[in-house]
Amino acid sequence: MRALKVIGCAAVAAVLAMSALTGCSKGEQTVSTDGSTSMEKVIGFLSEAYMEKHEDVKVTYNPTGSGSGIKAVESGSCDIGLASRNLKDEEKANLNETVVAIDGIVIVVNSENPVADLTVEQIAKLYTGEVTNWKDVGGSDAPVVCIGREAASGTRDGFESITDTKEKCKYNQELTSTGDVIQTVSSNPNAIGYASLASVGDTVKTVSVEGVTPTNGTILNGEYKIQRNFVLVTKKGAELKGAAKDFFDFCLSKDGATYIEKAGAVPVAK
Repeated sequence: MRALKVIGCAAVAAVLAMSALTGCSKGEQTVSTDGSTSMEKVIGFLSEAYMEKHEDVKVTYNPTGSGSGIKAVESGSCDIGLASRNLKDEEKANLNETVVAIDGIVIVVNSENPVADLTVEQIAKLYTGEVTNWKDVGGSDAPVVCIGREAASGTRDGFESITDTKEKCKYNQELTSTGDVIQTVSSNPNAIGYASLASVGDTVKTVSVEGVTPTNGTILNGEYKIQRNFVLVTKKGAELKGAAKDFFDFCLSKDGATYIEKAGAVPVAK
């Protein structure tokens, strides 16, 4: 597979501008995406699959976070924004949202942590500081270290909305990417974090929530309670054209759904 090339939207704009002036010898088209770091694996699988079938198209991805991706679309500096949350009412005035997949927000702890299951209420109490020792939720006698995302993160917005902890969380660390959260939890035996199901590997331990393990099936049927939408964001009044429109349609197709599943998320395409 061709490797997914990460290029900032500003760099993409510069390349396109140069191409317009000098001409592109190979006729290559560029589709720029920008936003959610939680969607990195999903957009990676979709982009690689699409580029294999369209050798004259390059799909780029700038992992800036949901809030920045939404702003990039609004400013016109990229074709498609990626958000791991639904748009807010004020954002919908100028932007369209299209749900491409459903993702579970997985609660992760260090592999050495004996805790295997938590309720939504317990998770909320851990993050708001009402519970500060793991022994109070069935773990070892050790302080709880809460790891989360930065304020603009769609993952954080989803997590805090579902657990009813908005503006109440007491984070020990606020990190700028899903990968950083997983890495930090994997290196601290007392840490707890949250991350996209599509991004979690075997370096951390996934905790079930109220007896339900996060899987494609339990997310799709709603049994797993901590879940949110993966959204493609486009600008109103500026319809996608050419390769950008074709890639957008591919993401929502049955063929695209196959790659979304491979990336660990639940596609909405039937």
